[in-house]
Amino acid sequence: MKHLIDPTDLSVEEIDGILNLALDIISNHDKYKEACKGKKLATLFFEPSTRTRLSFEAAMMELGGNVLGFSSADSSSATKGESVGDTIRVVGCYADIIAMRHPKEGAPMLGSMVSPVPIINAGDGGHNHPTQTLTDLLTIKREKGDLNNFTIGLCGDLKFGRTVHSLIKALSRYEGIKFILISPKELKVPDYIITEVFEKNNIDYREVTTMEEVMPELDIIYMTRVQKERFFNEADYVRLKDTYILDKSKLKNAKETLSIMHPLPRVNEISTELDDDPRAAYFRQALNGKYVRMALILTLLGVNV
Repeated sequence: MKHLIDPTDLSVEEIDGILNLALDIISNHDKYKEACKGKKLATLFFEPSTRTRLSFEAAMMELGGNVLGFSSADSSSATKGESVGDTIRVVGCYADIIAMRHPKEGAPMLGSMVSPVPIINAGDGGHNHPTQTLTDLLTIKREKGDLNNFTIGLCGDLKFGRTVHSLIKALSRYEGIKFILISPKELKVPDYIITEVFEKNNIDYREVTTMEEVMPELDIIYMTRVQKERFFNEADYVRLKDTYILDKSKLKNAKETLSIMHPLPRVNEISTELDDDPRAAYFRQALNGKYVRMALILTLLGVNV
C-alpha cells in the first residue's frame, strides 16, 4: 500500500505516469466515470479549505465513487481529544482512501503509520502540499509542453508557503530548471531548502527582493499570498501582506509566453485586471487540480481502466 505524504514519495517516473493519466482523463473523460464505483473517499480536513477539499470530492464523484468526511476540526472528535492516529484507524474502517489536511506538520505522516488504507497529504502546516504540486506540474506541462528547461520565479511568502516548498522539491528532479526566489528577507525560503535541495543538487537559483528586476527572464511566475494564519505577530503580517502585487505595469517587460500561476486563494497579490490576460493560468491551474487528483486516486487505489 502506498501513501502520498511528501512529493518525493513519488519517483519522477511515477509523477509522469500520474500526469499522463490526468491528460488521458481530460481527453477521454467518459471512460473513467465508473472507475471508482463502490469506492469511498474520506476527506478529513482539520483546517479550512475550499479548492483542495472540493476538488478531491469532485474528483471522486466524477470517478463514480462516494465521499464522506468533515471540513473542520470543530465537527470531528478531535474536539473531544481524540488523537490523529485513532481518527485514522476508525475512518479507515469506513473508507477506501483518505485525503487529510492538518495544521500540524507531520500529522499526515503519523496517520499513514497506522492507516489501513492509503493516505493523501492534502496539506500539513507550512510543510508540504504534494497534490498541489502535482496540480502545478500538470499545469506547467499543459502550459509549456514540458517539465524541463525553463526559468520560474517564486514570489511572496516563501518561508511558510508549503506549496512553494513542495514544488521546489519536485522541480529539482527535472533538467534545466532555474529558480528565482522573490521575497522580503523576513519571508525567504527556509535554509533547509537552500542546503538540502539547491546546494546539495547544484541547482541554479538566486534570491532577489523585487519582481521587476527579473521579470524579463521568467517563463513562469508563481505568486503566493502572505498567509495571515502562519504569523504569530499581526503587526508583521500587516507590514508584509502587500509587498508584492502583480498588475499590468509589472508585466510591461514580461515575455508574451509568460505563465502566471497561483495556488489560490488570492487576496490582492494578483490584480483582477489580469484575469482576462491569456498569460493568467491560475484558474486553469485550479481545474487541473481536479484532474490530477482523479489520476492520483486511481493510482493509489490500483484501479486500471
